[in-house]
Amino acid sequence: MITAVVQFQLPETANSESIKADFVHIAPMFQPIPGLIRKYFLLSEDCKTGGGVYLWESRQQAEAFYNPSFAEAIAEKFGSVPSITYFETPAVVDNLSQAIL
Repeated sequence: MITAVVQFQLPETANSESIKADFVHIAPMFQPIPGLIRKYFLLSEDCKTGGGVYLWESRQQAEAFYNPSFAEAIAEKFGSVPSITYFETPAVVDNLSQAIL
């Protein structure tokens, strides 16, 4: 498994409520993405940084998703290009289902 951490700067005019509403609105669009196991939407306390933590079956699937149109969509919506950092994920603890993946 691979974890990708995506971060981008939010516009100065961004407010917490509108960003949260945007994230909730687009969340269902991530359900059918091949190889995506889990996604967490991120919003910093000061509302200056947004992003996501994605758990993928493979790096190839993650890289296929983070194509140029992904970066363009973030830049168009939020005004900044995202950074993406990949991590190998040898184990995941899920306390809700009491599973270790």
